[in-house]
Amino acid sequence: MQLTSRITNNWDEPLAGGELTTGVSLHSHTSVSEETLNFIHALSQWIPGVKNIESHYRKHVRNKFGIELDFDRANWRPPLQPRMAWDLECGQIEKLGFRSLVSITDHDTMDGCFTLRTLPGSRHIPMSVEWSAPFGQSIFHLGIHNVPSADATTWMQRFAAYTAQPNDEILLSMLRELHESPQILIVFNHPLWDLHKVGDCLHTSEVLRFLQRAGDTIHAVELNGLRHAQENREVIRLARDTNTLLISGGDRHGLEPNAVLNLTRAATFTEFVEEIRVEKRSHLHIMNQYQERWEQRIVRSTLNAVTNFPEFMPGWQRWDERVYHPDANGQMQTLHSLWADGRPPLAVRTAIGITRLFGKGPVSAPLSLAFPRVNDATHEMEWI
Repeated sequence: MQLTSRITNNWDEPLAGGELTTGVSLHSHTSVSEETLNFIHALSQWIPGVKNIESHYRKHVRNKFGIELDFDRANWRPPLQPRMAWDLECGQIEKLGFRSLVSITDHDTMDGCFTLRTLPGSRHIPMSVEWSAPFGQSIFHLGIHNVPSADATTWMQRFAAYTAQPNDEILLSMLRELHESPQILIVFNHPLWDLHKVGDCLHTSEVLRFLQRAGDTIHAVELNGLRHAQENREVIRLARDTNTLLISGGDRHGLEPNAVLNLTRAATFTEFVEEIRVEKRSHLHIMNQYQERWEQRIVRSTLNAVTNFPEFMPGWQRWDERVYHPDANGQMQTLHSLWADGRPPLAVRTAIGITRLFGKGPVSAPLSLAFPRVNDATHEMEWI
């Protein structure tokens, strides 16, 4: 059957619906999603001077607090609680005049989905997850959407066991088993992003090998709303070359709703899955925020992570209540509880202040000019 992947955008075709009645938000994160901080250590290896600063603070924290900095275990959480994230995604879609379907995919947990299932209005939300799945010499993020409720806990246990002890053949077998359930949708999220820094060439080689071996068990590759247009154009070529359907994925972590949606005539998520898997039709719609400079949107998302929100529930208002690190006994604690006087060290306050300064208009404009305008060619992503 011929694949049909269509891409429209909200500035040229704001009413691109026609017979389409529903907007679908895929791949977004909530406060239960653990986001790694190991990128800080990675940055220190190639940004001049940062390695020395990191070494200084490793020694300082060890001597003053008896704590070894551990960027692998340390993590931060997105600011929005599950219901807030769900409301944000639904609200954007409904402003377009469409019915909304939202699939939350926190990293390696379905806890956010379980929470939403207990609340009025969101009890129909699909049980979904973004699974970190090692394959060969790289690690892929797979969106596993609409897992049967009765099987969700068992699958999460199996995902965790596989990630801890990976084996290519076991992964392919698990994907075949998931594929046998007609209601499940399997998406290869941001396939060309070398997130774990194995090297672009090696990562791309493993992507091609994976798609070849996984075959029809990968139902679509993702056009990611938080990756820049150049990478997304390469994903379009990847989809064409491997005869794989394209699908949307916003990858929202902050307060900006997903920048890429799917439009469909499906009334339920299971009907949408059938449209992708059986009819092999996908209509992607790019929202206005994708026109903004990519680096500016990343800065804004970073600001969401280090901003205090006094209107949030107690215990979740300060940014350092949403960041976790092992204490001297190896137990995970919030940074706020680890500060000696309840305040971040001066160096941390300074770094946060600089980050916030770059998010302000007069300073952010020169920052934007320092980066190539990769999003100018969004219209080139048209592929039918």
